[in-house]
Amino acid sequence: MNNTIKASTPRPVGKTGLTVTALGIGSAPLGGLYAPVPTSDAVAMLEAAWAAGIRYFDSAPMYGNGRSEHLVGQVLRETGERAFTLSTKVGRLMTNERAGRQLPPEPPKNPLDPGWWNGLPFREVFDYSYDGVMRSFDDSQQRLGFTNPDILYVHDIGRVTHADLHDVHWNALTRGGGFKALTELRDAGDIKGFGLGVNEWQAIRDALDEADLDCSMLAGRYTLLDQDAERDFLPLVEKRGMALVVAGVYNSGILASSSPKPKYNYADAPAEMVERAERLRAVCTRYDVPLQAAAVQFPMRHKATTCVVIGAKTAAQLNANVEWFDRDIPEGLWTELKAEGLIGA
Repeated sequence: MNNTIKASTPRPVGKTGLTVTALGIGSAPLGGLYAPVPTSDAVAMLEAAWAAGIRYFDSAPMYGNGRSEHLVGQVLRETGERAFTLSTKVGRLMTNERAGRQLPPEPPKNPLDPGWWNGLPFREVFDYSYDGVMRSFDDSQQRLGFTNPDILYVHDIGRVTHADLHDVHWNALTRGGGFKALTELRDAGDIKGFGLGVNEWQAIRDALDEADLDCSMLAGRYTLLDQDAERDFLPLVEKRGMALVVAGVYNSGILASSSPKPKYNYADAPAEMVERAERLRAVCTRYDVPLQAAAVQFPMRHKATTCVVIGAKTAAQLNANVEWFDRDIPEGLWTELKAEGLIGA
């Protein structure tokens, strides 16, 4: 079957008036995720994305403790035009430990935060309050070198990230004015939309009861390996008219890497996931389709998905992702994956 949605295909972002390309760039790898990334490689990757027609770029203060925002802003400014959509995140402030002031206690280890190999010398402090959101917005504008990023995502407000402190941070976002700040920024035209950027669809579901979300990013929960969101969450996305960006389509690498020690959701992959990935790979091989191509295209088969965001460290990785996204995949492959119980109906 011909893949009519290509990487550079423009897609509307809900009711915001924005458009994104069907394939977007997430910049967590540029912060030094799992391994250091030279600046030259990071810049070359972003330039290759631009040359491929990709016009949606996502960043976050967390990625490399500010490094990613600096790199993304640097390259986008060099294009000389604002013909792209840019998102970043709120909820984490970068703090200088050497400033001689009293800091909050070190946050508990986040199981979704693997650390940064060549990040900047700051550490994160969670703050989802009104003041925290406003300061994060100001700080990101300075790191990016752009005023008014298009979309702000509330970063990792889920229970997995915060464990026993979840209710404290949730109250800061709701009763403490975090959503109020985001609404004010949108109403003033400083941003075009906001939502959540999380690894737990349940957090977005709960947030929809508190605020009118325009666009949210869900990582790792609508993939070939994890379709937990499909039954109960994706119909809600459609009903509410919220745009959904799907990230983490390779589940931290297991669906894209041939490593003997693959990663799954930011940790070493358990045996059952390795076995399931091999079953997926076997079906793809029978159809002469790279597993990566099936993985990056799969979320787009659901009409709730606005676009897919991938991360890359080099221009070669970026170009491979574009090729996988644009590749024609026979419908028979999807039919067989359903018959084997590897994807839903």
